[in-house]
Amino acid sequence: MLLKGQTAIVTGGGRGIGRAIALKLASLGADIVINYTSNDSAAKETAKECEKFAVKTLLVQANISIEEDCEKLISEALELNGRIDILVNNAGITRDNIMLSMKTAEFDDVINTNLRGTYLCMKKALKPMLKQKYGRIISLSSVVGLRGNVGQANYSASKAGIIGLTKSLAKEMAARNITVNAVAPGFIGTDMTDAMTDAAKEKMIAEIPCKRIGEPEDVANAVSFFASPDASYITGQVLCVDGGMAV
Repeated sequence: MLLKGQTAIVTGGGRGIGRAIALKLASLGADIVINYTSNDSAAKETAKECEKFAVKTLLVQANISIEEDCEKLISEALELNGRIDILVNNAGITRDNIMLSMKTAEFDDVINTNLRGTYLCMKKALKPMLKQKYGRIISLSSVVGLRGNVGQANYSASKAGIIGLTKSLAKEMAARNITVNAVAPGFIGTDMTDAMTDAAKEKMIAEIPCKRIGEPEDVANAVSFFASPDASYITGQVLCVDGGMAV
């Protein structure tokens, strides 16, 4: 129980990769704050699964792109145990389109949720982390933040921005016992990828050296490593969980 007694916030924790992360951290003993935007049933199901590990859970509905909602998330999370040890910035959206057809709203929506939301959660969580002289911040970037992708200029920009946030904040907080790292998933099996055609999946898999789609648990394992005592001397890093796509 490496994380017993710690409190972890997972944004977008109701389903997909976020659910896998919440379950992994719970299995290590952390009490879990599950942030979600609208899917109540999925969030409740994740909480129910986490509680099987005999940990406390808290559901907080909040839109992380709105500053007041982020303040609410941190405030309610502190009510669970009086501290925040781990922040996992997982929440994100896509609005795919080629640049010539991309609407300004499609660009803004993705940047506001993925990048602005990560910035706001980082900033709001820092105060309690500084007070307790301990913190672990892990943000979900993406392989497309490193190499770009057709039709995803907005998403790629947001995920590249998260890498910049991670490295900058890591330098600012390194002497305060707060580490800041990022995980960059590749092609991971989620509801989003399940909606793809078989032909599109086969084309994507052909580009992966490992020749398979990753699982949400693969990402969760990387996040839990950064959250654990084993990573206490690692900060400002980006770990690709992509089957070799970014090599």
